[in-house]
Amino acid sequence: MVGNDWVNSYLEAILAAEPGIGNPKSSLLLRERGHFSPTRYFVEEVITGFDETDLHRSWVQAAATRSPQERNTRLENLCWRIWNLARQKKQVEGKNAKRVAKRNLEREKARKEVTADMSEDFSEGEKADLPGEIQPTHSDNTKGKMSRISSVDVFENWFAQHKEEKLYIVLISLHGLIRGENMELGRDSDTGGQVKYVVELARALGSMPGVYRVDLLTRQVSGPDVDCSYSDPTEMLNPLNTDSTEREHGESSGAYIIRIPFGPKDKYVPKELLWPHIPEFVDRALSHIMQISKVLGEQIGGGQVWPVAIHGHYADAGDSAALLSGALNVPMVFTGHSLGRDKLEQLQKQGRPKEEINSNYKIMRRIEAEELCLDASEIIITSTKQEIEEQWSLYDGFDLVLERKLRARMRRGVSCLGRFMPRMFAIPPGMEFHHIVPHDVDADGEGARDDENPQSPDPPIWSEIMRFFSNPRKPMILALARPDPKKNLVTLVKAFGECRPLRELANLTLIMGNRNDIDELSTTNASVLLSILKLIDKYDLYGQVAMPKHHKQSDVPEIYRLAAKTKGVFINPAFIEPFGLTLIEAGAHGLPTVATRNGGPVDIHKVLDNGLLVDPHDQQAIADALLKLVSDKNLWARCRQNGLKNIHLFSWPEHCKTYLARIALCKQRHPKWQRIDVENSDSDSPSDSIHDISLNLKFSLDGEKSEGSNGLDTNLDAEDSAAERKAKLEKAVATLAQKRSTSTEKSDSKMPTLKRRKHIFVISVDCDGTSDLLAVVKTVIDVAGKGGAIGFILSTSMTISETHTTLLSGGLKPQDFDAVICNSGSELYFTSSASEDKTVLPYTLDADYHSHIEFRWGGENLRKTLLRWITSVQEKKKPKQEEILSEDESSSTNYCLSFKVKDPASIPPMKELRKLMRNQALRCNVVYCQNGARLNVIPVLASRSQALRYLLVRWGIDLANMVVFVGVSGDTDYEGLLGGIHKTVILKGIASDLRELHGNRSYPMEDVTPLNSPNIAEAEECGPDAIKAAIEKLGVNLLKP
Repeated sequence: MVGNDWVNSYLEAILAAEPGIGNPKSSLLLRERGHFSPTRYFVEEVITGFDETDLHRSWVQAAATRSPQERNTRLENLCWRIWNLARQKKQVEGKNAKRVAKRNLEREKARKEVTADMSEDFSEGEKADLPGEIQPTHSDNTKGKMSRISSVDVFENWFAQHKEEKLYIVLISLHGLIRGENMELGRDSDTGGQVKYVVELARALGSMPGVYRVDLLTRQVSGPDVDCSYSDPTEMLNPLNTDSTEREHGESSGAYIIRIPFGPKDKYVPKELLWPHIPEFVDRALSHIMQISKVLGEQIGGGQVWPVAIHGHYADAGDSAALLSGALNVPMVFTGHSLGRDKLEQLQKQGRPKEEINSNYKIMRRIEAEELCLDASEIIITSTKQEIEEQWSLYDGFDLVLERKLRARMRRGVSCLGRFMPRMFAIPPGMEFHHIVPHDVDADGEGARDDENPQSPDPPIWSEIMRFFSNPRKPMILALARPDPKKNLVTLVKAFGECRPLRELANLTLIMGNRNDIDELSTTNASVLLSILKLIDKYDLYGQVAMPKHHKQSDVPEIYRLAAKTKGVFINPAFIEPFGLTLIEAGAHGLPTVATRNGGPVDIHKVLDNGLLVDPHDQQAIADALLKLVSDKNLWARCRQNGLKNIHLFSWPEHCKTYLARIALCKQRHPKWQRIDVENSDSDSPSDSIHDISLNLKFSLDGEKSEGSNGLDTNLDAEDSAAERKAKLEKAVATLAQKRSTSTEKSDSKMPTLKRRKHIFVISVDCDGTSDLLAVVKTVIDVAGKGGAIGFILSTSMTISETHTTLLSGGLKPQDFDAVICNSGSELYFTSSASEDKTVLPYTLDADYHSHIEFRWGGENLRKTLLRWITSVQEKKKPKQEEILSEDESSSTNYCLSFKVKDPASIPPMKELRKLMRNQALRCNVVYCQNGARLNVIPVLASRSQALRYLLVRWGIDLANMVVFVGVSGDTDYEGLLGGIHKTVILKGIASDLRELHGNRSYPMEDVTPLNSPNIAEAEECGPDAIKAAIEKLGVNLLKP
């Protein structure tokens, strides 16, 4: 590892330091040196896995000490420090082993429980394939070919059936600096390969037949340290291939970069600090998508054109895509690019404490976002199978074995009992090859001379590289990577320096980003560069190694071309390479490759067959592979031709065909209601406004619920019992609707009124007692006034009957509110005029909302699993301890499973229950509410904040006109209410005792709280003057019209 190559030298110095060794006060380790080799022990057993740059600095100081006695003392101290490292390493390894064993035990237990529920036997022929694999229909040898024929056939068949439809695809990539031309790749860790990938994917998809429009949503960035182009709200991506096509282009067709403003203004924010601002992006992106969908519908005809998929890239965009997918009820696709759990595992193996890792990288928030992506995604796209088998398998929500069982049931048409695993496909990234002209070579592999065309001068980057070499005609070994320890460039330089035949035959070029001064780089990058410079000096490689300080992104193709012209080799020696896009780029330019055998290069090599794979830890193997390709002209020519022949399999058109074929496998869904455009509606009746169905559910005032409390299995074919319950519910609804038809036609509907409100006050305060809630509600209504330009929505975890009873007990009327959000966001009602029938509550259910949130709702099967979990919790209680929690049938509904918690201190935290559900492939949203006295389990994409977004999608209610009132804490869904484009008033002193609910979170609340947001104001107390001041601070005018 970089920074530790000095260990041998200082340990050898310790052994050579005879004075003091025989001293009885010397360290035990030094006195026992005759029984083992300290050098070998330290290097092989201690240092591996650690990068202690502090030890290196100490060694430099010790080596510079002139006094032998002081020098030996310092070296001895260093020995003890290394011994301490050895102890730390063993502790880390022990913790890691326990963590892995615990995860395997939990996963095995979940598999057994799922197998018990799905007890049918499977024959070998019914077992599903691994994700991303396609069963070959022939026994022909397909070596060197991608198994994509089936995918393309699916796409072509699907496109033939839907050729009249024009697809709208939304891609999201939030962090970094994104633009279509002159991308600043390598500017920082956020602006790397992902930026190039998403831009080229958007551009390529926009050129595909059947795709009408592609939007790449990212953050609008403005500031003194970034180019002004990143502040442009819209940038059209011109297709690189401008050949004429038969496609008809409309006014808004094509591919676009859409920059959404969110987060701090005039400031470039690293990805780790974007989490608090995700809700704001979601709200603004939601408005954009709805606007574009309407415009496309007008251009194309046939109604609103909803996205066929929303594709999130990286965890932050995946979190956004999940919320947008839920708000719009459209399919979601996700690509991780790099995964948080894998990074956490690697950092923990290095001995770094979890708290430090989370503080620097916000890693736990990132992991939770990736788990949510598993919950919400129809498809997850990876670059390699290794990512599926080794990285995604670390997550609670994905299990290859369980996925295989569920896939087998789906292929047989058997219900999965509410369980779901996203489909995973490995689709290598594409490349644009039309502009690449490989350098010609003659029959002997000799490069054609450029001096035959004197009109074409050499690119400037060539002379910038060639000036380093004393003999520029030798073949060039090219490495292109950041100066990161993981890229293993130090080992490459060592291999080159210690292999004399290789040094005599070739030059080495290292393209390691851009730099002005090494001292300005990060400590890690500077350490790599300094180590390389020392090795160049050690092996006297001057005139044989090029390290240009600067290059443009547009220079990269010319660098590849120069290496091919000299009949060189491209090498990627990284310890682990997730994919290896540079290997594809090199192959496209006719460069043979040497690559690590760990990760994506294995899959690339199978397709291109244009080089050799090596162990990145084996320095001699790296030198031998390079020497073999450079010295054997026939092998070099064969590898070059193989690469050029097969490279089309990695083209963007091939990638997009496979991509669209996978999208075609998604179960298409989108908002379904007969009346979408209600902006000009003048109707005052719920029958007109809520056109699909208008009903007043019949509840008794004591809180009895209607029969049938389980949901439907929406993942696969619903079970008969669920279908029967649905039929009964629909029959009851029809009866009630017919019974109330006359009164509802004349009722004073609140829906059009809600649309005409200038501002909407949403009271989402979670209090321990109803008296505190009523006090807050009355104060807010008194401050705003009734019947004016301000409407009211009550958002709570209670049922509709409990809410009604609470309002009446406080002397409030249901008609004081325009809408009521109940059961933690799983139900939405609009108030109506009171009925003479006192058994009928004055609320109208928005039935469209249920169809909007039922995605992956486990219903009865989820309930059974929760009851089994309750039993296991009860078994762990102390002998004399009372019942900890129980099912609350009176508070449960079709889309909310409710449980009474009698001892909140004894039940597992929310993250443990989420983990249990995900291990069993059950997707849901778990909410502890009412100060921990109740547990509500609702659909995975339902919440109180999502209910507000539904009002925008269904009824066009502007979120910016909403003011949400919350306490200083609340239920475990509290964080979702803080961010967004709505205003938020935090009432100090309210719900402060609910903070204990958040005491055992996966990540601290500070990681998701938008500090210093202009949309958040605090009221010092729950009094009229304090609330009024906070509201006015947010720019809301309370003057009566």
